[in-house]
Amino acid sequence: MSAKPRIAFLGTGLMGEPMAANLLRAGYPLRAWNRSPDKTRPLVILGAESHATPAGAVAGAEIIITMLLNGDVVDGILREIEAELRPGQLLIDMSSIAPRMARDHAARLAAHGVDYLDAPVSGGTVGATDATLAIMAGGTAAAFERATPVFAAMGRATLVGPHGAGQLAKLANQAIVAITIGAVAEALLLAKGGGADPAAVRAAIAGGFAESRILNLHGARMLTGNFTPGGTIATQIKDLKNILDEAGEIGLELPFVQLAYRLFQDAAAAGLGAHDHSALYQHLAAMNKL
Repeated sequence: MSAKPRIAFLGTGLMGEPMAANLLRAGYPLRAWNRSPDKTRPLVILGAESHATPAGAVAGAEIIITMLLNGDVVDGILREIEAELRPGQLLIDMSSIAPRMARDHAARLAAHGVDYLDAPVSGGTVGATDATLAIMAGGTAAAFERATPVFAAMGRATLVGPHGAGQLAKLANQAIVAITIGAVAEALLLAKGGGADPAAVRAAIAGGFAESRILNLHGARMLTGNFTPGGTIATQIKDLKNILDEAGEIGLELPFVQLAYRLFQDAAAAGLGAHDHSALYQHLAAMNKL
């Protein structure tokens, strides 16, 4: 059996650390970097090498995975590692960035002979920990085939189209997530405001057409007031802005997304930006004095 490829994992924060841990458990040699070095310590315990710079982590790696805050951060890291890139490497960006930027990155990396996949994820910290992430990949079939065993250690991957298509799929996912969080929040507030038991209403509609992962998981968060972040309101705002920017470029009007963007912005302005995105419920409850 051939040895597993060495992976450089850049960005071991809330999502990246458990994703990288699952790669280590699957037997991949891993070189980790994070801007806050202490966030690589749990991975070192599992056998990773910690590096002080992104370039140091990338040197000698066959596969590079980035899991970073946004497109501007990814862009900056690519500039930092550019001198260490070698033909034949594969860079998988699992951050959530604009499709246009992903296409630009693919072209830049191709000039170095480096394959590229944009492969953002959905599933939050629970999915990252349990290796059940939905992974939406954009790129060539050959690059996807090469990455498939790596993806299998973190979740379920689907090739959805050429470069940039993975990010487009993530935007579609985030549109559904944001709007559904708003729908679930308003439904539970309607039940509470009208005198019904919101928990009983949630149980009653489970299994019907309103059934969803957000009703099950985030509905429970809303009922218990547990808004410890998996995905934050601030991140949701970033994704909604990317959706609207992309829609503007292709000439689409998305009124539900526009409304969700405004409401999440209002929630952040009310001090909820670092809370889980299901804390939109708190903002809507405050609006209604409930």
